[in-house]
Amino acid sequence: MTLLTRQDPEGPVGKGLKSGALGLASTVVIGVASTAPAYSLAATLGFIVAFVGVQSPIIVFLAFIPMLFTAIGYQELNKADPDCGTTFTWATRAFGPKTGWLGGWGIIAADILVMASLAQVAAQYLFLLFNADGIGSNAVDGRVLLVGIAWIAVMTLICYVGVELSAWLQKVFLVLEIIVLLIFAITALMKVGAGTAGPQAIGMSWDWFNPFAVSDFSSFVRGLVLMLFIYWGWDSAVAVNEETADPGKTPGRAAVLSTVLLLVTYVLLTLSSQSFAGVGDKGIGLNNSHNASDIFSPLGHAVFGGGTYGSVMTHLLLFLVLTSAAASTQTTILPTARTSLSMAVYKALPDSFARTHPRFLTPTVSTLTFGGVSIALYAAINFLGSDGSIIADCVTALGMMIAFYYGMTGFTCAWYYRRNLTSSPRNFVFQGLLPFLGGVILLFAMIWSIKDSWLAPSDVSSSYTGWLLPFPPHWHIGGVFFIGIGTFVIGLVLMALWRAKAPAFFRGETLNANTPTLVPDTESAAPGSKSVV
Repeated sequence: MTLLTRQDPEGPVGKGLKSGALGLASTVVIGVASTAPAYSLAATLGFIVAFVGVQSPIIVFLAFIPMLFTAIGYQELNKADPDCGTTFTWATRAFGPKTGWLGGWGIIAADILVMASLAQVAAQYLFLLFNADGIGSNAVDGRVLLVGIAWIAVMTLICYVGVELSAWLQKVFLVLEIIVLLIFAITALMKVGAGTAGPQAIGMSWDWFNPFAVSDFSSFVRGLVLMLFIYWGWDSAVAVNEETADPGKTPGRAAVLSTVLLLVTYVLLTLSSQSFAGVGDKGIGLNNSHNASDIFSPLGHAVFGGGTYGSVMTHLLLFLVLTSAAASTQTTILPTARTSLSMAVYKALPDSFARTHPRFLTPTVSTLTFGGVSIALYAAINFLGSDGSIIADCVTALGMMIAFYYGMTGFTCAWYYRRNLTSSPRNFVFQGLLPFLGGVILLFAMIWSIKDSWLAPSDVSSSYTGWLLPFPPHWHIGGVFFIGIGTFVIGLVLMALWRAKAPAFFRGETLNANTPTLVPDTESAAPGSKSVV
């Protein structure tokens, strides 16, 4: 076996991106904004409560653990190789081209699956903002579809024009979003404390942080996987590594800081929302199925009350859920375009995906193609699903893809630094133990999700849609399983087709800045060297 090393250990292969455009603050903003805190909670917290009840706060904390461990893995890998291909590049160097290609596909597929939900929420909230509740509450209204498509097109254009403009817009959106969410949380908690929140309110309890109080293990894992979706997106901070100042340090620090900031935000908002609204299935209760995909619209009216102030704050909250979804649409395009750009540079995708704009220094074909595919899929899902249930299943299936490529990155870090782990206790913990544990947790979550969504019986299911096998035994396959596994299968097919057309990458010949240098596998690679075993 041979060890393939790069001859440019000082930096990544040049890809035509604008270097030094982002500082630490801008990169953290991209990482946090990519998760879309307001949108994520609005669209997901109700479903988490349906699975785990009042134990939602401990689910928030437990889901943070693999996210933090994985973020540490990203930080360590980025020190060695600040390449915008992230998981694709690192997994290729650690485990080989096939694994790396599938890691890149995991990033692309996850981002494509989420775009329909992001566009849908942004479009619906735009109508709700202008009191057009009849349109905004109808997930399959043609006008909602058109506005959603327009959102994707506008965000694609912004990403095309430049990363600096993207980062500036994120700062404006995120600062306003955090301020209003804090006002919402503090107002809700003050009303609960004063006894003016209403009969549905419940006092906070330490029992909410007892994971063993969840009714069954399957519900626990379902809630955990959904919470992974709420945290997902901070890796966008690392995807722009080649455009940051000090690319070896800034993106990794931003990833870790992003996960910590998200933990604080989500714990506070979950506690305040649950205390104020309770977990009942009536009215504003978080377990009311009518509010499951949008908890902030009914909660905003109840928390801020009537009058001018209440009306202004409620509409501002609606506006921020809208901008949160729109901002996440934008920051979802950023990492996907850069992953496909990196894959094309190393001949893992057609050369056209490697093109960058001579003036804006952004990916051109990659950005526009992703925007176009997202629009096409969003439109197709709307025509296929008459009630928006397919979009809900896409979000759940998305958890499989998140666990897949985040987990792969954790394992990659431990293997990448395997010769360096015994050099110090710090390296053993941060380069090996923590990323590996993060990978194990996420791998387990993925496998359980596949098992849990395999069949869709009428009495209990993690899917809203299903597919009946036309031949015996006529199993009713869950929509989440169908979408998740189907996405993996599509990736395998595309990889096989590209391998037949461009085999150089799969022979390990292209992931180098210059001509590859082969050295014996027994030679110890220095920490930070770029290698594929």
